[in-house]
Parts: sequence; structure tokens; C-alpha cells
Amino acid sequence: MSHLFSPYALGPLPLANRIAIAPMCQYSAHNGLATDWHMIHYGHLALSGAALLILEATAVSPEGRISPADLGLWSAEHQQALAPIVQAIRRHAPIRLAVQLAHAGRKASSAPPFEGGQALAPGQGGWQTVAPSALPHGAGEPVPLALDEAGLARIKSDFVNAALRVHALGIEAIELHGAHGYLLHQFLSPLANQRSDQYGGALENRMRFPLEVFDAVRAAMPAGMALGMRISATDWVEGGWDIEQSLALARELQQRGADFVHVSGGGVSPLQQIPLGPGYQIQFAQRIKAETGLPTIGVGLITEPLHAESIIASGQADMVGLARAMLFNPRWPWHAAAALGAQVAAPPQYWRSQPRELKNLFGETRLGQR
Repeated sequence: MSHLFSPYALGPLPLANRIAIAPMCQYSAHNGLATDWHMIHYGHLALSGAALLILEATAVSPEGRISPADLGLWSAEHQQALAPIVQAIRRHAPIRLAVQLAHAGRKASSAPPFEGGQALAPGQGGWQTVAPSALPHGAGEPVPLALDEAGLARIKSDFVNAALRVHALGIEAIELHGAHGYLLHQFLSPLANQRSDQYGGALENRMRFPLEVFDAVRAAMPAGMALGMRISATDWVEGGWDIEQSLALARELQQRGADFVHVSGGGVSPLQQIPLGPGYQIQFAQRIKAETGLPTIGVGLITEPLHAESIIASGQADMVGLARAMLFNPRWPWHAAAALGAQVAAPPQYWRSQPRELKNLFGETRLGQR
């Protein structure tokens, strides 16, 4: 029996297998509103056979967007724009859904990557950014405003309000974005956080605001929803955030009722040196899982079914998160199931695509002839 295709649960959320589609920004929203691109994109990924689909980084406020084209969930109008997509997926796929709630902090106000990705000044369609400290992400980039107590309270409230909208949409899980150099990660990393108050300096202080956001969202969510956090286990920069600090954060999250941690890396500094290779970040998920027991989603250039199978079988991670591999091959789970002798869910409209030598790939199917 395939380990990759064995059932699992993230807290209260039962899952058919160990494959999660990781969040991937589409930069295709209009004023934060979902568009027909999102209907096509998520509708087609929902038919993939993966167990969990995590929607892209979804801004909790306009100034929290990475780019002017980011998806948002800061009003009832944004909730209404997402509703038809969620409803369509529910009608046609058993996949479970999550939303990654995010605030970009000092990395906000940027052009989409396929338009250059550069920081945008207010006169170029950008806006004033905020951060833990008045430190730009890179040399020559705009200087963010250091958040005061009122700003921190506002952002915390924005996360809670967005989480309530996720619940109202009937989506089963939330992932808080604490990775890739965005706001919550900026508070964690000493490279971005040079505050001298209770939110800066010692590790306990740097973890304080991300944990306050987690606690506020956890308190606002019903018990039946899963809640976790995406983290960068390391900044890949000497003197930055690292795996030992990530272990401390994971223990705090576990004590607060987190259902999972999604373990990535990097993003807070252009000085990062990342040793790319298949599974290059799985080591971090493995340590967090082994030393805390918190369920982990592991990522990092996982593209081959046998590699994904070995990660789960050896206990390095509880689930694997696939991003670019799913864009390149949206039926990756089908092909993985075929390679591993497993079964995967597929819509009946596609049952006839099953190769004859793989007659049990989609389970028991009943196809008449016309």
C-alpha cells in the first residue's frame, strides 16, 4: 500500500491522501477580487486528485497585498467574489480547501513577477508599506513605516475578520503566512526586526506578534476548522532566523492548538544563499516533526512520485506540498498513483481516460457503452 496515498488528518480535517497543493500567487485579481482566472485555475486544480488545495496568499487588507493584482479577503465583496469558485469546486470535487491569509509587510507594493517584480512607488500604483522596523527589503527599495501599537492591533483585527470570512465561505482550514519574508516572518527574523520594545530583540519578543495573530485567529475560529502556519525554517543568511528558532516557534504553536506547520524557507533577505536540489527543505520538516510531534507539510522541489513516497514512508514529513510541479502537470496525483499502484479520486466525466492497464486507478468505475 502506498504511504503517499494513505489517509491522514490535520487536526479536525480528514484528508484522502498526503498530497497538498501549496499556495501559488496568481497576480490576477482586480482590486483584490477573484476573477474568472481563479475559477479556471482552482477549478482545474480541484480535479487533480490531491487531498488539499490551499488557495494563494490572500491579503487581509489592501496594503497587505504583495502586488496590486493580489487576491484579497478584506470585505464582504471579496467574500462574494470567491463564493462561486468554492461552490463550483464543492459540486464537482471531494478535495478539501484552505486559504493562506497573508500580509506582505515591507515586501508589499510590488509589480507582479511577470511584470518585473520591482517595488512600486505610490505614483506608480503602489502604496506606503509597513513593517516591524523602518528597514527596506533591499538596497534602494522604499523604506517601510515601523508599525506602532495601533497598527499592530489593526492588522491583528484584519486577520481575524478575514478568517471569519473564510469560515463563512465554508472553507475547512486556514494557513497563516509566516514565511517568505512577509510580515509575520519579518517580525520573527532579526534581519528585519530591530525593534527595542516587547516585539523585538529576544526570540520570545520576536515571536510575540505572530503568536498573537495566531491566538486571535484561533479564538475566532470554530473547533471544526484546522489552523496552521507556513514558516520559513531558515533565512539562509548567517545571523538570521534558523531551524533552532523555528523549533521554538513550532513548540509554541503546538501549545496553542496548531493543527499543522507548512515548512519552507528563505525570502526575508536578497542576501540568501539557497542550496537548491530535490527535497532541499525536507530536513527542516523532519526535525520539526521529530522534535515537536506537530504535523508537518514538507516542500522543496519535490517532483517525482517515488521521492514523495519516500518522504512519507520514512517519516520525514506527514504530507508533501507541491506547487510548480502541479502547475506543470495538474494531474500529478493521477500519475503518482499509477506509478505507486494506488488509487485516486477522479470525476466520472474523466473515467474513460483511465488506461486499460490501470483499470483500478480510479477505483471501481461503471462505464456503459454508447
